[in-house]
Amino acid sequence: MSLSAQLTEKRDATKANLPAQTLAIMSDATLNLKLSGIIDSAPKAGDKLAEFSLINSLGETRHLADLLAKGPLVVTFYRGGWCPYCNLALRAYQQHLAEFKQLGATLVAITPELPDMSLSTAQKNELEFDVLSDVNAEYARQLGLVFSLPESVRELYQNFGVEVEKHNGADQFDFPLAATFVVAKDGIIAKAFVDADYTYRLAPEDIISSLKAL
Repeated sequence: MSLSAQLTEKRDATKANLPAQTLAIMSDATLNLKLSGIIDSAPKAGDKLAEFSLINSLGETRHLADLLAKGPLVVTFYRGGWCPYCNLALRAYQQHLAEFKQLGATLVAITPELPDMSLSTAQKNELEFDVLSDVNAEYARQLGLVFSLPESVRELYQNFGVEVEKHNGADQFDFPLAATFVVAKDGIIAKAFVDADYTYRLAPEDIISSLKAL
């Protein structure tokens, strides 16, 4: 099943299983985020991706410049291992990792999760690519991708048993938008996907098409 089909299936299941009031709160939060104009400030195709130095789940530092020295780069942002939509996307990208590599590309995921939690996410999804910890979402903030989770949604997540602060650190409720960038070897973004609705992600097939076009 394609990633798009899996995401649609998950959205449908969520709508079928959650109370109308809960769905309304989540829908309003997404709509408000869209109306905020946050996407307007996000990186776009043709922009140069800002440098980063972030540690992976094993404590090793990864620099953007070093990664680009190897070839094109695919950078995907996710909220946390507690997010089912994030996990679906990560697993789908893992399934296509060999194809990315055949095209000379490296894949990295960036998350506000603390290293211990990102390690758990990587192990759970059997990921064979680097998951980088963007503590306090500072790099995502630099890119204009960060929003703060509304109080109403924080309460919902607590009721769901999602311990955001356990994953991100005390008082940390800032998340990146759902975003994936295909970056050419010169650091210029060839493909930019940014969505205020976290239930949508860039299809692996679109990543492959973008890499082939470089």
